[in-house]
Amino acid sequence: MKHVDEYRDPARAKEIAREIAQLAERIGRTPERPLLIMEVCGGHTHSIFRYGIQQLLPESVQFVHGPGCPVCVLPMGRVDDCVALAERRDVIFTTFGDAMRVPGSKKSLLKAKADGADVRMVYSPLDALQLARDNPDREVVFFGLGFETTMPSTAMTVMQAKAEGLRNFSLFCNHITIIPTVKAILDSPGMELDGFLGPGHVSMVIGQAPYEFIAHHYGRPLVVAGFEPLDVLQSVYMVLRQIAEGRSEIENQYGRIVPRDGNAQALRAIQEVFELREFFEWRGLGSIDHSGVRIRAEYADFDAERKFPIPNLKIADPKACQCGEVLKGAIRPRDCKVFGTACTPEMPLGSLMVSSEGACAAYYQYARFETRASHDTAEAGA
Repeated sequence: MKHVDEYRDPARAKEIAREIAQLAERIGRTPERPLLIMEVCGGHTHSIFRYGIQQLLPESVQFVHGPGCPVCVLPMGRVDDCVALAERRDVIFTTFGDAMRVPGSKKSLLKAKADGADVRMVYSPLDALQLARDNPDREVVFFGLGFETTMPSTAMTVMQAKAEGLRNFSLFCNHITIIPTVKAILDSPGMELDGFLGPGHVSMVIGQAPYEFIAHHYGRPLVVAGFEPLDVLQSVYMVLRQIAEGRSEIENQYGRIVPRDGNAQALRAIQEVFELREFFEWRGLGSIDHSGVRIRAEYADFDAERKFPIPNLKIADPKACQCGEVLKGAIRPRDCKVFGTACTPEMPLGSLMVSSEGACAAYYQYARFETRASHDTAEAGA
């Protein structure tokens, strides 16, 4: 396939959906006990809703939305740390746009900017590096976040800063790793999942091998999936085919982008600059061992956590917000008591309604009326 529209062919989508329905019937699940497939990546969540993929599937096959949105899993205390850095008079604080509106305990970065902090949106860590070159009398801090997808570009930027001797550039590192996260979900009490759609962008960097434990130790199939509608449908078919055949393996549907062994150059850059933290706090999942990275001692001059005093407080989410339960797949966004009422993209209570990859934002943008209507109907019937 060479063109995007080939990945969006309605006739082919309906054909794959029929094949999925046949497999689901063969497996023998019902709407009361459906097959549960977790899409780990928030990009997949948005594809599922944008293209109405759930509506193409039988009721005996359901998606569970996972914690694959790096902005969404940041605990509120880390947002407060960002605000504390940004409000320093000597600092230009730089960040990707989807982190600007994530609420802290008192304010977001966007509110800090409105209050006078020098917060600037950038499209790449290299933009932050250029700001450091252009403003030698200011400290430029880049808010590094994301899974292994964005780690290489951050690592290479830090390496470039060291090569140039730019002492006024530093990184507030909040990068996280996907594998301990999935393991924490699988170990969660009461979590029943039948298979996974693996994250395409992360896998482009790390390859397939790190997922092998999911098949070998937990007996669950995982298919690394692309993001177009036919990618997602084909990946669901591949997961169900494994279940129907009694197999649990790691397969790669996204072979046109994801190499089996990952990107060696990107992995070298990550290894050069970062090392695993003993633990890292996640919104909704608590502290997970070795799930985050920090800057190695060799690059300590570029570590904002060493360069500046960081409050490093642990702040609980608002009681009304159920982002943590949504992130764990325990509930769907429509089941949150404040979804679409007290919590909207314009006035978010939680990060899942802010980020472009958040499950709540996907529900709100593409399916809030349908889900609200069906939810109300179900309650009326009860």
